[in-house]
Amino acid sequence: MAIKVGVIGAGGMLQYHSAGFRQAGAELVAVADAAPGAAAKAAEKYGIAKAYESVEAMLAGSPELDAISVIVPNKFHKPLAIQCLSAGKHVFCEKPPALNAAEVQEIIDAAEKAGKHVLFNFNNRARPESLAMKAYIDQGVVGTINSAQAKWIRRTGIPGFGGWFTTKELAGGGALVDLLHMVDLAMYFMGYPEPAYVMGQTFTDFIHDKQFKGPWGIPDRVGGTTDVENAAHGFVMFKTGQVMSLQVSWAEMIKREEVSVVFQGTKAGGKVERLFAIDGFDNTAIDSAELYIQEGGHSVDRKVICLPCEDMGRIGSAANFIEFLDGKAEPLNTPEQALRLMQVIDAVYESAKTGKPVTI
Repeated sequence: MAIKVGVIGAGGMLQYHSAGFRQAGAELVAVADAAPGAAAKAAEKYGIAKAYESVEAMLAGSPELDAISVIVPNKFHKPLAIQCLSAGKHVFCEKPPALNAAEVQEIIDAAEKAGKHVLFNFNNRARPESLAMKAYIDQGVVGTINSAQAKWIRRTGIPGFGGWFTTKELAGGGALVDLLHMVDLAMYFMGYPEPAYVMGQTFTDFIHDKQFKGPWGIPDRVGGTTDVENAAHGFVMFKTGQVMSLQVSWAEMIKREEVSVVFQGTKAGGKVERLFAIDGFDNTAIDSAELYIQEGGHSVDRKVICLPCEDMGRIGSAANFIEFLDGKAEPLNTPEQALRLMQVIDAVYESAKTGKPVTI
């Protein structure tokens, strides 16, 4: 029998969630959104049977739901995830997992209490390049990854001014929270080691400059709040001795948008990368994956050929959630990994605030 799914949030990410759930054989039963008419419009567009204007109405009106997808501003990830878990539903939640690590722990506790699963949409793990590279790592081709560099940088990528993206109370942070994917992917490749200490700095030089607005996000809100960073840089030392640097920005004086993880292993190095011709437009991007080895006295670079995936794994990640619940696949992420990721992000912000390294 097909897994029955409901969705909270009728925004743009619904196109990927719905496609992924259906690709994996799930039945999309209901959508809820508090904005008047939004759920009904989305239900018609995506062929969803039921539309509701509150989560409570959806839980009461569609008790047959097995799982719920949460696609809302970051502030509401924790309360809605816990509400749905407590109602006996599995949860697939958009990134970031929550506003901070403490909230992620609350979600983990609620999932354990309910005996239900929670996965987060770290969709870049589902990209063909990432899946191929992870397979090489798991096969021992790379050895131990000693160091990695995580980067998602944009030249013109501020997602609107005065909206929830730029309001710390609603988003938890700025560019670092929004574009955390490569930090996650680097830690994933490294085996998700436990962080020991973090140094970080944030920058706000361009956060009010309209020249740096990007195509992703929401319309500007006149009189709204803009109190987050446009760029964050940091360094993480893990308890294993492994190290990672990170560079994340919505607006920074760089050539173009770049999304990449580069790593150095004891047997091979590697890179997974997406370069954009135009910031924010996936259809202008070029994806690549490479391995770097020493072989027969020569430096050898191996190009990993993968199928194109314009959506950066968004559909595949949603499909994995259903396949995991069906017992057909291992989960692409775990709540414990989400907790460690948010510990690192919290520590970057704390270090930037205090000007000192932060011990975790």
